[in-house]
Amino acid sequence: MLQLVTTRRPFFEQQVQVLESRGISCTVLPVPQSSGDTRSVLDYARFHGQALHRTVAGDFDVVHANYGLTAPIALTQPLRPVVLTLWGSDVLGRYGRVSEVCSSLCDAVIVMTDEMADQIDCDAHVIPHGIDTERFTDEPASWARSKVGWKRNAKHVLFPYDPSRSVKDYPRAESVVDVVDDRFDVPVELHAVYGVSHERVPIYMNAADALLLTSKREGSPNTVKEALACNLPVISTDVGDVSDLLADIDNCAVCQTDGELVRMLQQILESDEMVGGRDRVQEFSLRHMGRELRGVYDDVLSDS
Repeated sequence: MLQLVTTRRPFFEQQVQVLESRGISCTVLPVPQSSGDTRSVLDYARFHGQALHRTVAGDFDVVHANYGLTAPIALTQPLRPVVLTLWGSDVLGRYGRVSEVCSSLCDAVIVMTDEMADQIDCDAHVIPHGIDTERFTDEPASWARSKVGWKRNAKHVLFPYDPSRSVKDYPRAESVVDVVDDRFDVPVELHAVYGVSHERVPIYMNAADALLLTSKREGSPNTVKEALACNLPVISTDVGDVSDLLADIDNCAVCQTDGELVRMLQQILESDEMVGGRDRVQEFSLRHMGRELRGVYDDVLSDS
C-alpha cells in the first residue's frame, strides 16, 4: 500500500499503525516542505515525480491518497487503483472543488461524515478517523494537573489547537472564557494545547474541566472523540459531526451563538456531573477503523 499524505498528523500515523497490525504493509510518502508552514507549487511538483517513481518501481496493490490535494497526483499514475480519503477542510475549504472533481475519478472515496458525503458527487464510505481508547482514558484531575503544572484552585478550559489557525477561531474562545471568568470566584483559565506529543494529550484532557471548540469548520474532529473517551465535557460550535457525537451525552453542548457558548460553559464548569462518553466512542476505536478500511481495499482490488 502506497500512502500519499500532505502532513503526517497523529491520526494518520495511527491509521498506518492499525493497518500494519492487520497485515497491510504501508509505505508513506509525504509532500515535501521546503520552508515555512505551507507547501509551494515546486513542493508538489517534486512530490509528483516521487509518487510516479514509487508507483512504477514499487510492488503496491493500491495507492491511498490522504487529503484532497494528494488526489491529482495519485490519479496521474496509471498502474494502481486509487483510494481517496478526505479529511474535512479539503471538502469544505478553499480547495473543495479539487477534491470534488478528483473524487469522481477515484476507485473509492472515504469521508469523515455524512455531511462531507453530501458535498461530493459520488458514492463515499463514511469512516471517521479512529482513536486509541486505551490511551485516552479517565484519570484523576489532581494527578493530571500536577503533571502539567496547572493550578489546583482554578477552572481549566482546554483549547486543542494552535491559536494561529484562523479556522479554529481562538479569539472567539478567548472572549467566551473572559466572560465566564468574570462570573466565577476562582480563575477560569484558557489553555491552548498544541505542539505536544500525542502521548501527553490525555494528561492535558484529564487536567481540564472542559474542552472548548469554536471552529468555523470541522470534519469529524478526533479531539472531541478523545475528550469523550476521557469523560471530559465538550462545548462546541455546530460543525462537522459534533452534534451527532455529543447527542444525548450529559454535560456536553453544541452551541450556535456566543451567548450560548458562555451560558453552557458556565453551567458545565459549575457542575460536577460526570460525562458518560466512553460508551459512545467505542465505535470509533482504531480496531473498528482498521476493519472498515480493510474492507474498502478488498472491494477495490476485487473490482480492478
